[in-house]
Amino acid sequence: MNQLENQAQLDTLKREKEAVLILFGGAHCGVCQTIKPQIDEKFCHKFPDLEMVYIDCEQLQEVCAQHGVFSLPVVQVFFMGQKFIEEVRGFSLLALEQEINKVYAKMNA
Repeated sequence: MNQLENQAQLDTLKREKEAVLILFGGAHCGVCQTIKPQIDEKFCHKFPDLEMVYIDCEQLQEVCAQHGVFSLPVVQVFFMGQKFIEEVRGFSLLALEQEINKVYAKMNA
């Protein structure tokens, strides 16, 4: 999972990649640091075309605010530049996987 440094990188990814998962987190967010490797490990093989990136909201507060992220963790999933999924704070990785799978399967059909 690559860490983004600015809004321009995110805009480019959303424009160039068919599927993008963004984890908005923070270094001092225990849940964020726990789910980050789990998302990376669980989804990288199952969804090979899903570009997964991490945004540190402690460093990029403006980017997070532009995406309506005011609590952590937040996962947003974009398909063809459009946001399809958003999970905030307490959420199930299994439910997230199932939601991604629904759209991902249609996209790759």
